[in-house]
Amino acid sequence: MGISVYNTLSRNKEPLIPRKAGKIGMYVCGPTTYNYIHLGNARPLVVFDTVRRYLEYLGFEVTFVQNFTDVDDKIIRRAREEKRPPLELARSYIEEYFVDADALQVKRATIYPKVSEHMDDIIAFVKGLQEKGFAYEIDGDVYFAVNRFEEYGKLSGRTLDDLQAGARVEVDDRKRYPGDFALWKKAKPDEPYWDSPWGPGRPGWHIECSTMSCKYLGPSFDIHAGGFDLVFPHHENEIAQSEAFNGVQMAKYWLHNGFITINQEKMSKSLGNFFLLRDILKKFPAQVVRFYLLATHYRSPLDFDDEKLEAAGKGLERLQTAYRLLQEKKSGLENDSRAGETSPGAQQFRDQINEARRKFEEAMNDDFNTALSIAVFFDFARTINTYLASGPTGAEALPALKEGEELYTLLGSVLGLQFADKKAGPTDTKRAEEVEALIQKRQEAKSSKDYRTADAIRDELKKMGVILEDTPGGTRWRNK
Repeated sequence: MGISVYNTLSRNKEPLIPRKAGKIGMYVCGPTTYNYIHLGNARPLVVFDTVRRYLEYLGFEVTFVQNFTDVDDKIIRRAREEKRPPLELARSYIEEYFVDADALQVKRATIYPKVSEHMDDIIAFVKGLQEKGFAYEIDGDVYFAVNRFEEYGKLSGRTLDDLQAGARVEVDDRKRYPGDFALWKKAKPDEPYWDSPWGPGRPGWHIECSTMSCKYLGPSFDIHAGGFDLVFPHHENEIAQSEAFNGVQMAKYWLHNGFITINQEKMSKSLGNFFLLRDILKKFPAQVVRFYLLATHYRSPLDFDDEKLEAAGKGLERLQTAYRLLQEKKSGLENDSRAGETSPGAQQFRDQINEARRKFEEAMNDDFNTALSIAVFFDFARTINTYLASGPTGAEALPALKEGEELYTLLGSVLGLQFADKKAGPTDTKRAEEVEALIQKRQEAKSSKDYRTADAIRDELKKMGVILEDTPGGTRWRNK
């Protein structure tokens, strides 16, 4: 079974058939860099990073392009407020973007083009549209003539009559048609500008992505993705510009993630329910935030509140616990004196491992259904716990446990989730020794029935971020 994706362009699920066998070209709209990224930015980052990871898991060679809009009205306004050059401000927030994206385990794109570095390409693109009769100049501003592109509205379903009403377009009485949008803007006083055939100015928003996607992926490529709020006008205008200029279909598949809502209302600054990712990461681990963002299908709305993130944390912890117990049992069997014995249930466990892989791929093949794939993970974790409870021993169990560990790690990496226990490593040996010493003192206190001291040590370890688990086999610990 191949992958099927919901294509906004056709409004249907379609089989994913790349233009070149074994290769995928993918363009994802990146942030406008005038602030730290917010939760709404984080969702497409995580979602389409996971799409990319799954395509690579299947063996595709993915060229992943994500732009930075570093020339924009919002950047200019913020730069004035902070009394900084606009490009310097944008550059600083690009650096901050990587801090947050790295925390969320977002893989680095193949290419990160910036608008400021592609002015010659953008000017050539606008000039080409003008020469082909799709654009016109008015006193240093250049506009795209939407009524010259016969298929305008095919992505969003908007008609030219909708645009006649002036919905979400720039107001300018000089335009030939209300829906015409800016390709090049004449420079205003105290704004950054670049020289062009129409005089000093800077590009409009939409032309930037058309130019950079064409440069790095070609006039036709496989997947264009972004948030649902970009369908109109941004992606609609990209299609019009690109296909008018190149004469071929721009992207074959258009993927859009749903909105983030706060108490069932769309997140927005005007409603005062706007959350920066940086602030959320001060309260919740980045892996929990990523898990939360993937626990709902990417096209569905995602409602945000602390309780949902806390629930996500508990769910992720269950998956991490199953993995840790699996590793502990595997390590124990590697030194098991009964290595020659037959282990009951090992073959059945191996069959369940293969079934988990099949179900995971089935879920992801159905329009990258991460919600269902995570449900498969929980089932797999329960399968592991059941097998471990059966007391596996001997020569057959160890390879089966290794297979389970490998699959758990592999499928986790597709989702960008880490299950390995980080309690001990080359950089925290001293901490591990300190924790073990306190656990030993606690055990001695319990043996002496000095429960007050034992409880005090547990509280001290808790303050250190250490969680204890008392089991029949002794006390286990892990970092929170």
